Amino acid sequence: MDTFDEMRLGNQIRPPYNAYASWFERQDAERLRIKSEDAEKVFRRTGITFAVYGDPEAAERLIPFDIVPRILSGKEWRLLVQGIEQRVRALNAFLYDIYHRQEILKAGRIPTDLIARNKAFVPEMIGVRPPGGVYTHIIGVDIVRTGEDEFYVLEDNARTPSGVSYMLENRETMMQLFPELFQKIRVLPVENYPQLLRDSLAAARPDGCKGSPTLAVLTPGSFNSAYFEHAFLADQMGVELVEGQDLRVVDGRVAMRTTQGYKTIDVLYRRLDDDYLDPLTFKPDSILGVPGIMDVFRAGNVAIANAPGTSIADDKAIYSYMPEIVEFYTGCKAILRNVPTWRCADPESLSYVLDNLEELVVKEVHGSGGYGMLVGPAASKEEREAFAAKLRAFPSNYIAQPTLALSTCPVLTEKGLAPRHVDLRPFVLVSDQIKIVPGGLTRVALKEGSLVVNSSQGGGTKDTWVLDD
Repeated sequence: MDTFDEMRLGNQIRPPYNAYASWFERQDAERLRIKSEDAEKVFRRTGITFAVYGDPEAAERLIPFDIVPRILSGKEWRLLVQGIEQRVRALNAFLYDIYHRQEILKAGRIPTDLIARNKAFVPEMIGVRPPGGVYTHIIGVDIVRTGEDEFYVLEDNARTPSGVSYMLENRETMMQLFPELFQKIRVLPVENYPQLLRDSLAAARPDGCKGSPTLAVLTPGSFNSAYFEHAFLADQMGVELVEGQDLRVVDGRVAMRTTQGYKTIDVLYRRLDDDYLDPLTFKPDSILGVPGIMDVFRAGNVAIANAPGTSIADDKAIYSYMPEIVEFYTGCKAILRNVPTWRCADPESLSYVLDNLEELVVKEVHGSGGYGMLVGPAASKEEREAFAAKLRAFPSNYIAQPTLALSTCPVLTEKGLAPRHVDLRPFVLVSDQIKIVPGGLTRVALKEGSLVVNSSQGGGTKDTWVLDD
């Protein structure tokens, strides 16, 4: 299949890369090699690691970083922003609706069973209005590109999206290594994200909160794969990083333990899943959450970002209805396209998927991080047969999509520049307004020909530049 390269169009350099390509041609290969090694040293010294579950060789590793930036024009970025804002508004309206009047179900735009039987649907949220009516305060929208103006949303990460710390560290590292580039090329900044995050969370404070709200980041603990990010964001925002054992419910409010006693928290940026949030409401054996926090939330005395119950927006079967969801709540067609999706719960779709496994990508409905998926063209016959057995046994657990020709960007190899497939995760902040930092996290499949960009599956990252044009 034809692949769109973001740097080169035939023998020509595409306009967003003109200034960078001119600079690159004048660089000594040995200098670039040393700079690449310097970048690794910076990441190692900073302690930027990611746990790879199921890897017996190492509990944690550095995420590989490529020093060649991915560059988007201002025009390309503005198109993405319009589409992302539209989609995020629709997602929040959808979440409010399914936990209240369920108008979209009454209108027959999506099947009732898709909500009622969905394990990500939280009945305890029915009738609950979060402060400001915002459910998804932080969203990571995974976007892939297939052509000049062809962008698709691959996933909506509305539960606990990760990766923003790598976006920030990537930019800081590039500015340290190549200050001359940022003097030569006007790149929109991303370093104000922690302040934007803090302001956005503060704006989500409970209605009864007077004055400046107290914020905290709730982490499952240092064993979590994204713990570095939890600590990093708390530090950058200047707020406390807490675990469940540091919190308790006092007089109908959530409070954290301090040397001066317990201090009330108004907004909690939680980085653990619903199941572990409150043992009195969800998993009774959870030691990571806060007993009684859901009662405080329902009473409107604490804001939780993202709100409980938002993970249903991550559901890949729900994703397949996003064009209908966007149109239902905004009255307009979706600006950003969805990838065509077969829901294996449908017998006809299942039959098609089983007959065409070698051409499709199959994903678990509730999966994330690249786990539990099959990339048909890259799988062996034995792997496809084993996956087919799972599909027949549990069809409703899976969706399938065509294998898209993801765009490529250049990476630095021992032999010079070489194309590798990429995706993009812009980070969206929602309160009384929507803020999107220009760029986001570009993930790159470092193996030649690979389409799997997930960090948990061995992918790397790049700095993402949006030009100030």
